[in-house]
Amino acid sequence: MRVSSAGFKSALAIILVTAAAAATGCRSSAHQPAFEGRHFSGRGDVEYLELLEFSRRLFAPDPEFQNLAMLYQPDWNGLVEGPTWNAWWIQNSYGTAYSAMPFLEEPFVTFLQNAQALWFDQMGDGKRRGRPNDEVAPDGSLCDCAGPGWAIYKQGDGQTKIHDWGFEFAAAGIVMQAELLLVTRDAAAIAHYLPMLERTADFIDSRRDPANNLFLVGAAANLLAPSYAGRLKPDGTYDKAYLAGLSITTIAALDRLIELEKLASRQTKAEEFARRRELVQSGLPLLQTAEGYFMKSLDPDGTKHGVFGAARYGYFETSPNHDAIAFRVVPDELGRKIYDAMSAIPELRPFDLILPNYPGLDDMYEKPEGLWKFGHWVNGGHWSTCEARMILAYCRLGKFDDARKSILRMMDYARRFRMDNPLTNFGSEVYQPKEPVNITIDAFGPMAALVRGLFEYIYTAGSLRLYTHIPPAVTELHQKDPIRFGTKMLYLSTFGAGPVSAVRINGAAWSAHDGESVTLSYDKIPDTAAVEIYLGEAASDITLDRLPRPKAGEPTGLVPGGRGAEGDTGAKPNRNDQAKPAAPARAGAQGPGPALTDEVLRSEARWCAFIKEMSAAGFGGTYEAAHARLVLEAVDACRRRINLLSRGAIAPLLEDSRAAADQAYPDAALKLGRGLDAVLKSYRDSGDARKASIYAIYSQVGEGTDGN
Repeated sequence: MRVSSAGFKSALAIILVTAAAAATGCRSSAHQPAFEGRHFSGRGDVEYLELLEFSRRLFAPDPEFQNLAMLYQPDWNGLVEGPTWNAWWIQNSYGTAYSAMPFLEEPFVTFLQNAQALWFDQMGDGKRRGRPNDEVAPDGSLCDCAGPGWAIYKQGDGQTKIHDWGFEFAAAGIVMQAELLLVTRDAAAIAHYLPMLERTADFIDSRRDPANNLFLVGAAANLLAPSYAGRLKPDGTYDKAYLAGLSITTIAALDRLIELEKLASRQTKAEEFARRRELVQSGLPLLQTAEGYFMKSLDPDGTKHGVFGAARYGYFETSPNHDAIAFRVVPDELGRKIYDAMSAIPELRPFDLILPNYPGLDDMYEKPEGLWKFGHWVNGGHWSTCEARMILAYCRLGKFDDARKSILRMMDYARRFRMDNPLTNFGSEVYQPKEPVNITIDAFGPMAALVRGLFEYIYTAGSLRLYTHIPPAVTELHQKDPIRFGTKMLYLSTFGAGPVSAVRINGAAWSAHDGESVTLSYDKIPDTAAVEIYLGEAASDITLDRLPRPKAGEPTGLVPGGRGAEGDTGAKPNRNDQAKPAAPARAGAQGPGPALTDEVLRSEARWCAFIKEMSAAGFGGTYEAAHARLVLEAVDACRRRINLLSRGAIAPLLEDSRAAADQAYPDAALKLGRGLDAVLKSYRDSGDARKASIYAIYSQVGEGTDGN
């Protein structure tokens, strides 16, 4: 979170870990090649460190790459699927949202919550009707996607009239919202959302068969719908079957709901959901093959779908399998068996990115042609939301080269401003090739997962457990951005390689660890914590009484195959509360890169003034101030892009994409400003004292509307 004291706290944390690095490095890793980036630094496997740096760069305004600020939608002050998809989908956002939650800062935390609120504010209640068939959604059901004033409760593509309700959508929605609440620990938000989450859990449980504790659901009730049709009946119609993915995602949902109930001191409900989880877990063996991996579904008559090599329905279904590993539904040993089964089928990753199935599905309700042909869409096309969970699985199992290959593939799409999804032709081509550029929330998932995969981050009611998944060749790692745990900020570093041997927090020994993980109790860790984790034989007897001065700025660092950082000074965007707008020398100027128009520069000046007054009034740590700072960072990214392009520090895009890519920068800045204008204007007649005070500041610096 960007708070008024964050600069000092961040500097303190970096001082601590830098001192540790200096003391340890001279004994163990000084001879290793070093990397220094804005978000990560370390020694050893420089390419992997570069990939981490690249991955984290996408979650803040960046002069070289498409970034999360470009997915802001002022209509609901939140994130959007993409410029050609004006809504918020559960399936598409799943991998990115879950993976990014530990390191997201304001205002992106608010943006994500506002997007997810579209699902819960319009959840089924037995009365509300949804698109496209005006059907009444059952109480507790969530949706495929939603926008302001509307929702699609069933999978919206295909033969929607035969679709069942979105049961696995609902389970994934619980995972995301419960996880967000466990990360933020916001008591008011928990009180608001917990009853909704309970209703959704009950909606899912209404389809649990008490005879075997499996979930009996019909067509398109799966997450990557409508690739699942259910059971084919003799008359050619379809009926319900037992869906493996729903069991696995429900267990992940219940794990988080149980912890949330404990955090809310609702022990009776926690015990109720714990019993339910045990029942669902007890049914999983019925969905496993002889090799240990999970099939896709099981018909009530015993017919199995998704047993690789079988004469009928003999494909391998990846999503229930990588999700079982990613969300710790299965133990390590079974996770390794599942991975071995997947890796034995190279056709599942023809371009290094995981496909949902191989070979093509022979149990869809449509013929495999057109949209449904093998390799194009839900039948064997690539979905980066799934890749995110695959990378979480890779990291848990130590398959770092697989993760590396994935990110290198995704980097190519990011560099070309083609972060489209799904990826067709088995993951090698974009879905909308006629767009000059494209961006979707799905495509951010793999990079978010690479960052989360370092420590996994298991949030519970009282603690955060860090599982160390550091490539052995990375002998020193410093994560410069804070990890969020309630209101606390954690800065993580590792030294050495191997099992966890020692831990220090702000220089003091910390004993709550074993060989594979570190447990941080919320009520015992300081508000700002430099967490140093020593692996293998790395020395931990570090003296921190003589601390170096913090650096004024960190270089961005190189990214493989690109030149973007070579010419960039790496100075961080100016977040100082006393920031002054740059002179408008480039307004209307001709040259490479985005245009810093008078409109953009006026916006910059106005929000600079707002930040200054907010900080003076003691509101520097609020969401509103963070949102204003993001506007300035977006403008700064425009300026930096102009500078880099003019000096040839980054290669220009192809002519067909160049203008659209450059225009995305001022568009993002103006949209962010326009959305904040709308938020602050809504405070005008608020009876809330805090909002009234912020509105007074806003009106003092001059109301406006960016981008109109």
